[in-house]
Amino acid sequence: MKKKIALLTGGYSGEAEISYQSVITVNNNVDRNRYDVYVIDITLEGWFYKNDNGENISVDKNDFSITLKNNKINFDAVLMCIHGTPGEDGKLQGYFDCIGIPYTTCSAAASALTFNKRYTVAVAAFAGINVAKSLHIFRNDIINEEDIFNKLKFPVFVKPNNGGSSIGMSKVNQPSEEMGVALQKAFKEDDQVLIEEFIPGRELTIGVFKTKGEIITLPITEVISKKDFFDFEAKYKGFSEEITPAKVDEPIAEKVRAAARKIYTVLNCSGVVRIDFIYNEEKAEPFMLEVNTVPGQSAASIVPQQVKANGWTLQEFYTALIEECFN
Repeated sequence: MKKKIALLTGGYSGEAEISYQSVITVNNNVDRNRYDVYVIDITLEGWFYKNDNGENISVDKNDFSITLKNNKINFDAVLMCIHGTPGEDGKLQGYFDCIGIPYTTCSAAASALTFNKRYTVAVAAFAGINVAKSLHIFRNDIINEEDIFNKLKFPVFVKPNNGGSSIGMSKVNQPSEEMGVALQKAFKEDDQVLIEEFIPGRELTIGVFKTKGEIITLPITEVISKKDFFDFEAKYKGFSEEITPAKVDEPIAEKVRAAARKIYTVLNCSGVVRIDFIYNEEKAEPFMLEVNTVPGQSAASIVPQQVKANGWTLQEFYTALIEECFN
């Protein structure tokens, strides 16, 4: 009998736009010979499955089930395509833990940790991973910009501490009125802001996942932004060039792969994650930028590019993720 898989999309943040793109790719590539797939849209207005007549069928949140033609459907597993809250920050993972449904992402604890950029870099630094020097500030803090200027070297990146897709992110090149504008932009997205020193170098990103108990690193991608940095438009509006596999010497590639495997292990990750690095040539070391526990899966996204460069089909890849969650 085929397993019933809930494929989740939507979400409560501006990243829902990306989730609706990702779910198309995933839905088109899940093996229908092995799984019955039901796309569930998680929105602030409700959780719904759209039936063949285009009607929204509400999800019963008591056990995460739906009823179609008087037939109750209980799901064997959840395939997550929600970027941002509540699918990437551990909220839904905790809910599924409570009702006993496995899922294809990191655990609730690991998801919550990695969603918080400051806590992630702190844990990574403690484990010996190179990270940028940074400051973590809160909305209600009394912000002394002079203190920021004294503690960090410019340029710096100002970004919401929680969230992804580079929404609300700015680059501040020198101490000036730019800082106030950048802080306002970031605080529109989150109550916490991370200010990080800029690290010069090549931007390299790598997908990592676990299958049959083995941690697999996918081919590395180099991201070359046509803008000043890899912001939302560069990521999703075509303002970047992505080279997969990256043209890097093997010693550099192995340093990135080794750091990625270590981060995946230290943070107790599950499913597929994408880890972003800057390779600083002066120090000849990769510096971790962030960990994405629900990386984009649209046709143009980086992880699908890497899967294909690795010689896998997307169907094989999604099957591996689903089957691993049962373990």
